[in-house]
Amino acid sequence: MSYGGEMMEELLALARDPHAWAALATLVIMEVVLGIDNLIFISILTNKLPEEKRSKARRVGIGLAVILRLGLLSGVAFIVQLTAPIFSLFGHAFSWRDLILIVGGLFLIYKATSEIHDHVTAGEDHEVDTGAVVRATFAGVIGQILILDLVFSLDSIITAVGMTDDIPIMVIAVVVAVGMMLLAADPLARFIGHNPTIVMLALGFLLMIGATLIADGMGVHVPKGYIYAAMAFSGLIEALNMLARRAQRRRPLRKRPR
Repeated sequence: MSYGGEMMEELLALARDPHAWAALATLVIMEVVLGIDNLIFISILTNKLPEEKRSKARRVGIGLAVILRLGLLSGVAFIVQLTAPIFSLFGHAFSWRDLILIVGGLFLIYKATSEIHDHVTAGEDHEVDTGAVVRATFAGVIGQILILDLVFSLDSIITAVGMTDDIPIMVIAVVVAVGMMLLAADPLARFIGHNPTIVMLALGFLLMIGATLIADGMGVHVPKGYIYAAMAFSGLIEALNMLARRAQRRRPLRKRPR
């Protein structure tokens, strides 16, 4: 039997296995949840570009994410080896994965802090006059997205490997999750851009995620459920604040008694 025939038989066997469908559903949910961090970062960065460049930058950034994740899946054996200790310091054995998470967390904290500083001390916007500057800005944004894509993709693949050994299931989960990210990218970016308080909240999330990545790299595991529960609760409070502000704007002004 040819290699293609064997692959088809394997896919049919997986399709008939209810455990495979359960693993696929779990992986899709996990990939979507892990992709939220990446999507927030992409939205904030691309909103700094000229209007006509933003959607393209988001597609390129998410496209790089799927290429990286599929590329990492093709080298699963190598990825698993990244968790092997390479040296010890202060009683903790560090692996390449730990170092990548620490560097990625530091980069995320630096970017989030820089963005918060820019928003707090923002002056008047300067129009970009030359195409060269636009291209440089576009390239810079894509470069920063690529760095975080690598960190989030590595963490995502290592988590997926711990849940299933079937590569086809991992590939399908990645493709489905990235497709959902593509659909949500532009609406999320517009929503963040139109609500300044949401920008600060999202940057706060990125700071927390960066600190979590560093803690994970240092051997202190923070359950992701706690992180996303805190994000969801903060988002709910901000949504209530937005509704309250909207109701206040619609409420007719009452005349003060003389």
